Parts: sequence; structure tokens; C-alpha cells
Amino acid sequence: MLPSFYQTCLQSQLTEAQFVTLEILVELLQKERRITIERIATLFPQPILFESRRRNIQRFLSLPQLTPQAIWFPIVKQWIKRHYSGRTPLHLVVDRTQWQNHNLIMVSLVYQKRAIPLHWMWLNKQGQSSLAEQRKVLCPVFHLLKKYRFILLGDREFHSIELAAWCVEKQVKFVFRLPKNTTIQTE
Repeated sequence: MLPSFYQTCLQSQLTEAQFVTLEILVELLQKERRITIERIATLFPQPILFESRRRNIQRFLSLPQLTPQAIWFPIVKQWIKRHYSGRTPLHLVVDRTQWQNHNLIMVSLVYQKRAIPLHWMWLNKQGQSSLAEQRKVLCPVFHLLKKYRFILLGDREFHSIELAAWCVEKQVKFVFRLPKNTTIQTE
């Protein structure tokens, strides 16, 4: 069962049938360890042929409403309103990780020693992210949190002068870890 404020946000974005489909998918995802479209279609409680269930699920997962900005951001806004007092700045972490052939860049909100994903993007290449990719994943989060004070934290991958200058331009406070061989010269 989804929390009530999740339900409210999701019901405003989806039709009743889409919302029920999402609830069933979430329940199936929680029960199954390894999941594929075919496995979901097999377990999905819909009285139609397997191939029709599979296509139905694929169409549902391709809905334009199922984007982080449309579905996840309203939930995050409500969650922050409930849990953020406004006294201290929010801490955001930008990180990139690679699992075998999958390369992911993600921005997360730190809350009670946990990272809550806010926005993410799959990279179509191996290795480090470019400034354009970093800006692309950060822009929606900056827009989402424009009413809040926050600090952006990043590891050595995000130490570029260009990213720092862009953060200054956006009036975003940041702390980026520097590689050991970096030298700093004051003006």
C-alpha cells in the first residue's frame, strides 16, 4: 500500500485505471526479487491473453506521465514540506556510478543518513560524465528546490571549474571534493 500523500499525488497525474495498474505493479515489484516484463505479465491479475497483458504493461510504462518530473517531483515536494523545518539547508549529493555496462548519474537528498533519489539519468557511454550531462541532471532538481536553501555535494568527478562557475551563476552553494593532485591558487 502506498502512503496517502503518494496516492494523492499519483491520482492527480493518472487516470483511475492507470493508478490501479501502478498499484498492482508496485505490489508485484515488492514481492518479486528478479523481475522482467514477461514475469510481470505472467503474474498480472488481468483476464486477457499473456501477450495482451505484456503489451498493456509496456504501453503503461511508456506513458509520458511516468517521468520523474511528472510523478516523482510532486511527491518529493510534499515530502519535503512535511519533513523540512527550514532551519538548516538541505544537502544534495550528485554521484555517478557504473554497474557493468550501465552508467548512471543521480542527484539525491540526504535525510537522516539516507540518500533519497531525486533525479537520475542513464548515460549512453562508459566513464565519467560531461559538464552537459551534469547540468542536464542538476537543472530539474535546482528548479524543484528553488524555494529552499540547499548545498550541493560532489566527489572528485564533479570538481571542474566550469561546473563550479555554473553553480555560482545559479546561486547554488556547493562543496566538491578535489583530487589529491589539484593545486589551488588565490587571486
